[in-house]
Amino acid sequence: MSDLGTRSGGAAELSYAVDMRNITMMFGSFKANDNVCFKVAQKSVHAILGENGAGKSTLMNVLYGLLQPTSGEIHIKGHGVTIDSPSRAIEYGIGMVHQHFMLVPPFTVTENIILGMEPVKGFGLINTEKARVDVKALSDRYDLKVDPDAKIEDISVGMQQRVEILKVLYRGADILILDEPTASLTPQEIDELGLITRNLVNEGKTVIIITHKLAEIKSMADSCTIIRAGKTIDTVKVSTVSEETLAAMMVGRAVDFTIEKKPTQQGKVVLNVENLVVRNYQNHPAVNNLNLAVRAGEIVGIAGVDGNGQSEFVAALTGLQKAESGVITLLGRNIFNKTPRMIFETGLSSIPEDRQKHGLVMDFTVAENMALQNVQEKEFSRKGFLKKGNIMNHARALIEKFDVRPTNCAGNKAASLSGGNQQKVIIAREVTNDKDLLICVNPTRGLDVGAIEYVHRYIVGQRDAGKAVLLVSFELSEIMKLSDRIDVMFRGKIVGSVSGGDVNQAGLGLMMAGGVQSAAS
Repeated sequence: MSDLGTRSGGAAELSYAVDMRNITMMFGSFKANDNVCFKVAQKSVHAILGENGAGKSTLMNVLYGLLQPTSGEIHIKGHGVTIDSPSRAIEYGIGMVHQHFMLVPPFTVTENIILGMEPVKGFGLINTEKARVDVKALSDRYDLKVDPDAKIEDISVGMQQRVEILKVLYRGADILILDEPTASLTPQEIDELGLITRNLVNEGKTVIIITHKLAEIKSMADSCTIIRAGKTIDTVKVSTVSEETLAAMMVGRAVDFTIEKKPTQQGKVVLNVENLVVRNYQNHPAVNNLNLAVRAGEIVGIAGVDGNGQSEFVAALTGLQKAESGVITLLGRNIFNKTPRMIFETGLSSIPEDRQKHGLVMDFTVAENMALQNVQEKEFSRKGFLKKGNIMNHARALIEKFDVRPTNCAGNKAASLSGGNQQKVIIAREVTNDKDLLICVNPTRGLDVGAIEYVHRYIVGQRDAGKAVLLVSFELSEIMKLSDRIDVMFRGKIVGSVSGGDVNQAGLGLMMAGGVQSAAS
């Protein structure tokens, strides 16, 4: 690690691994960070909490050198530094695990970890055996339990996250930034991540977690800094505050964590699936003779550990992947292996699993993305020419209704928004399409508690309006809170079903792992 430069303060500063002073970050006239002060004690887990668009990721991107602040100072372990690039951040012992992993799927764990820092032996050849030994030693030291020879494409999302953590440790990081680390993890993987972060701290590391999940803050973090509208609200000791207090500090009002649901009024079968078989990219049956029905006026939740065929199942329903055999009908009409457009017009709207890959055209504006599926309608076009004024007005109305930030983003590219606000754009578009079936895959991924509260109420509102809702989520609390019926998916099949009002998390977890114990409470 390079010299950190001239000492800029007294001994008291040495207790802080990170001290960011009066950081301001401007994007044109928009102030993403407004004189933010952020201090992190050494050998601690520190959470940074805020609404979507509050400036959390912007602040951490400044710390990691991806952005250069308009003004302010950064001190690392008591020394004033200039971090003008990620490589400079790495020199100062800062590593970042991004929300969307940066791994090469066909490569092994070891090959991904050493990429760009390969050990060499004679004639410039990569010393693969030394690399493998080093990776195994790191994994063992921090109890990460990663197989150095496994291919990324063959391991779970939780294990991929461990590989990302090993990548930054391999590069000598003492300060680790984890961006939304529990976004796609199962409850068991979340518990394991908590143990991993504590092991890191016990080994002398400092961990910063960017998150919206209050339960994870309470279980993992020592301290928490709350940011609202680009400004620092407070830094608190986590053990002294409740989840309700944290939520209120984050959004500026009390948040209602309960969902009022009327008794379900089930109607006709909207979606019917019989003996569905869908193969994955390895030509294995990811969906294996699956049967499922969803009626009007009900929310059916699919619970399961990631990698048990959920992605392939939803892809087949929405026309993004061909199924091998089976029956899929929507409102009694055959949609088996039809195009996404035909399925959409038959009556299906969906919030996809991957917002950037399947939900948005990142180089299109927010307004264009919000009208994407309906540009052929007379409201938005005439004789092949777009009515741009109507498209912009439509977007502005949805931006206000769904609290997309910044509020003047209709003409901005979707790529310029935070992940949570990108999700809001998709939700705004899909739930206003007014289709008979709404498929929601991790609909609140990356959203803050205020936005989650709104989205949950809207999903229940769709059900109460007589729509059929299929909810696929790795958030068991979300599945349990919203679903009228929960179907557990394991190895491509529905292996159990339980009423949403008669379930406990431990029982569901057992079924998700292939156990036969009932999930009823």
